[in-house]
Amino acid sequence: MLRTRKSAAGGPASVRLRRAVGATLAAAVAGTFLAGAPGAARADPAAEPTVRPTSGSTAFGPIRWVPCPADGSAECGTLSLPVDWADPAGPRFDLALARRPATDPAARVGVLFFGPGGPGDSGVQKVVESVRFSAEQRRRFDIVSFDPRGVGRSNPVVCAADLLARVPQVITDQAQFDATVRDNAALRADCRARTGPVFDHLDTRSAVRDLDAVRAALGEERLTFHGSSYGTLLGAQYADEYPHRVRAMVLESVIDHSLPMRPFLASQAVAAQDSFDEFVAWCDRAVECALHGQDVRARWAELLDRAERGELPDPTLTPFALTARAQRDLYGPDWAVLAGRIATWSATPASAAAAATAGPGTPATAANPLAVFCQDWRLPVDDYAEYARHLRRLAALAPDVRYPLVVQALALCLGAPVGNPQHRLRGRTDVPVLVAATRHDPVSEFDRAAAVARQLHGVLLAYEGWGHGSYTTSPCMGTTIDRYLVELAPPAPDTHCPAVEPAATR
Repeated sequence: MLRTRKSAAGGPASVRLRRAVGATLAAAVAGTFLAGAPGAARADPAAEPTVRPTSGSTAFGPIRWVPCPADGSAECGTLSLPVDWADPAGPRFDLALARRPATDPAARVGVLFFGPGGPGDSGVQKVVESVRFSAEQRRRFDIVSFDPRGVGRSNPVVCAADLLARVPQVITDQAQFDATVRDNAALRADCRARTGPVFDHLDTRSAVRDLDAVRAALGEERLTFHGSSYGTLLGAQYADEYPHRVRAMVLESVIDHSLPMRPFLASQAVAAQDSFDEFVAWCDRAVECALHGQDVRARWAELLDRAERGELPDPTLTPFALTARAQRDLYGPDWAVLAGRIATWSATPASAAAAATAGPGTPATAANPLAVFCQDWRLPVDDYAEYARHLRRLAALAPDVRYPLVVQALALCLGAPVGNPQHRLRGRTDVPVLVAATRHDPVSEFDRAAAVARQLHGVLLAYEGWGHGSYTTSPCMGTTIDRYLVELAPPAPDTHCPAVEPAATR
């Protein structure tokens, strides 16, 4: 049941608590939403273009590579691209890139482009750290990725931190709904002024053109692509627009962009609740669970009630923030971590609750990578009554989670113009797209992955386990995906990889 009384989740509170709660939301926005990896995007701080050009170039100039400062074995560079692809002679921005050349040049297949998730993940960081890619991928491909427009060093979206902090986690009444619409307009104007013209062209359809320009600049006739989480939207729309330029494509933990708002919200709630159910089942069977032998759902419900009353030791842990942390622990999944959090929070008396302070040195600006989401998804909500109906429905579908992560987008995207609204995919590539889906994914519902595979006439590869992502979790998934990328050999339809018990690997 939706609670609409004034509370720590979004109603009037002390100035210090309101700032802390706002800062929590700002930190969540600056991190990931449908996420490939936790934390804000952190591109290599000195990926400057100079010296050595590539052999390929386009009308937008060659990519010039230099050793990345953080790790000189990787190369960093930029490519100058139009802000608005409908006006290629207009303003431009620099897309930040990184690559690692194939470790076995004699066995090199070509370039493997990685599509980072989030929105807000840094592809540059992924390549520099190089923990995302198998030895076989590194041996056979030049690994290339980038910070998508508006992220990291690719003309990042920058906004006033105080305006970003005004966005409520959960809207509680019509007055707050109206204030959010006004504040969002002020926030967009501020972000536009600080970010420049790229702010109005952040959508994934524009990023598709960026990706194709990078492909051409590197002299690749066709695209070999592995996208994760929100990066699958980039890959799927590329396959839709340029199906015959695709050599091979993997979409891992896919986002179904064909869904209108209501079924999209429902899909997010169902996925989150399913993963929480799996966590509870693990606690029931695993003696290493800190809550083993207890009523996990009752303990969790008590925590949510305490958060509603502002009685947790960290006053920024509102019901929304509490469920957001829990969902992040389901990504791994890090079940033991989540059980430990619940046990610790439950054992802390209300008298231990501390006051929140803004703290010295609070930054004046903050990143807002979720701005691209607002341009990719049409989420029309006319008034608080409609908003409250959505929240009641989400709570009914996900009674333990209550607030799926997408709830923050409902508030942040109010009033935002949409340049790339939801639509079905119709592209058909020459080699079937491989959709890698996890049976119990906390944000990417398995049935929706199957729907994307059908839309693209692709092949569904099922991981019968848990978590957001499977390539680095399951040896079976990793080997099957690598074979497809190298040999263009998709698995047979209805191929399944067995689950890897998380407790055994953590």
